[in-house]
Amino acid sequence: MPSIAAPLTAPISEVVASRLRDVPDFPVTGVTFKDFTPLLSDGPALRAVVQDISGRYAGHVDVVVGIEARGLILGAAVAYALGIGFVPVRKAGKLPRQTHSAEYKLEYGSAVIEVHTDAFVGGKRALVMDDVLATGGTAEAACELVERAGASVEAVEVVLELCFLHGRSKLVGRPVHAMLSLQGP
Repeated sequence: MPSIAAPLTAPISEVVASRLRDVPDFPVTGVTFKDFTPLLSDGPALRAVVQDISGRYAGHVDVVVGIEARGLILGAAVAYALGIGFVPVRKAGKLPRQTHSAEYKLEYGSAVIEVHTDAFVGGKRALVMDDVLATGGTAEAACELVERAGASVEAVEVVLELCFLHGRSKLVGRPVHAMLSLQGP
């Protein structure tokens, strides 16, 4: 039987920073993609991230909302750790039933995300999760969908915030927490 790795002792921001990888010119020329799949493949680091987030929101939220794609991965893990439900926010056309949809702008284009219209029972307190807060369009659209579907957004949690893109400005009035904030590219 495999042993469980010892917990990491470094601050969570250092754990995240040490497991990021820059991918130049992805998904389009001129954009440097912040890849955190090395964090996902490192069991102790992933556990530390999930435990950090879970500790912050235990007892304060009823459901975790994960934004496609990497927010789905982390959101499901955090919901499991908290023992609460999980709701996916997916790209257009990926959900099988009636949906609410929202279009938003990215730093390199636009996109549409959706959530099932019956995803929430009224009064649910939601934690919205994504990997990166950049221009804020995705998080803003997800928050609007959550509220349109009947829940309240208690907080937005991201692993990495690219502060120089001013994404928080689209989330005024909503608590936002980032494990690591980068001030410049």
